Amino acid sequence: MKMLAGFTSTVQSLTHVVIALLGLGIVVSLLGGNVPFVSGIADNIIGLVQSLGDAGIVGLIAAIIILGFYK
Repeated sequence: MKMLAGFTSTVQSLTHVVIALLGLGIVVSLLGGNVPFVSGIADNIIGLVQSLGDAGIVGLIAAIIILGFYK
């Protein structure tokens, strides 16, 4: 059980780091324009939101599930 708790803690820490890097990438791509490694983040997020919007109720359910992972 102790090993599982350690694994869960590691996954949570990595998730927080990835979310922070994602936020930083969005800000850098919006401010800096064409920056290597982060230039397509805003475009990818816009594409994801548009595809979820086009999916209708299924997209809404998918968005709720995705937001559930972050809570």
